[in-house]
Amino acid sequence: MNPLAGRDVLAIPELSRSDIDLVLATAASFEQQLQGQRTIPLLDGYILCTLFYEPSTRTRLSFEAAMHRLQGRVISVAEITSSSVAKGESIDDTVRTIEQYADVIAMRHNEAGAAHIAAEAASIPVINGGDGSRNHPTQALLDLYTIQKERGAIDGQVIALVGDLKYGRTTHSLAEALARFRVEILMVSPPELSMPDHVTGALRQAGVAFEQTADIEEAVRRADVMYVTRIQRERFPTPAEYDRFRGVFHIDPPLVERSKPGVTIMHPLPRVDEISHEVDSYAGAAYFRQARNGVYVRMALLALVLGAI
Repeated sequence: MNPLAGRDVLAIPELSRSDIDLVLATAASFEQQLQGQRTIPLLDGYILCTLFYEPSTRTRLSFEAAMHRLQGRVISVAEITSSSVAKGESIDDTVRTIEQYADVIAMRHNEAGAAHIAAEAASIPVINGGDGSRNHPTQALLDLYTIQKERGAIDGQVIALVGDLKYGRTTHSLAEALARFRVEILMVSPPELSMPDHVTGALRQAGVAFEQTADIEEAVRRADVMYVTRIQRERFPTPAEYDRFRGVFHIDPPLVERSKPGVTIMHPLPRVDEISHEVDSYAGAAYFRQARNGVYVRMALLALVLGAI
């Protein structure tokens, strides 16, 4: 039985551990199948609409690549100014229109909660590709998949979340996902950019060990995984506040040398100046493999919510 058939994927807390395990196992199966073929004829005849109110490279293109790999079709609103939203159309009316054309919607919006509004209006599944600074569940799922592949397991890892933890929706969703596993989390940020209370509260309730620190040197000595994020200029109320924190942490070869041997370095991308390009050749630099994993995980999500498996 597929418990995700017909469901929306809006936030990590709405997924059970068994739901997450199913997504990761399905992604692994698709990755294995694609070693011997370029596409899998599973979603022929289905149409995905990517509805993106914010700029995106990896999330939108990996959703579209995932649908094509499953031999489905894609229609896209990638430039919101060219749609009826520019005329003042509401989210409700937009998704009610799109569901006349498509079987599933992958949506990104700059306002927290927008995906839930869309899901309430739509009669087809809605998958949240990021809403404001709150949720990014599909990124968290591909991050889990990457940790599992790179480390061999998620349980037992010490994972450092580094950078903008206040506005970073990727770290919010990943921390909530890690609450389903036996891990230790190091939250590395300036105090002004620390993890929001709703996330730390969820971790406490789940009994997950975590620490909050601004000491990157201590964190790299202890972490099995460094999950690095950029300081998000677009989330700050003023350019001056952004400039206060830009470049606060910088991962370069000397810092990697001082890190725990074999450390895995991840980043949801895009990066600005928080990871040196010289680190790219390090064997544990997983961020481009992480981007590729997004295709397998989003293939799994599309197939599961459409009830094709």
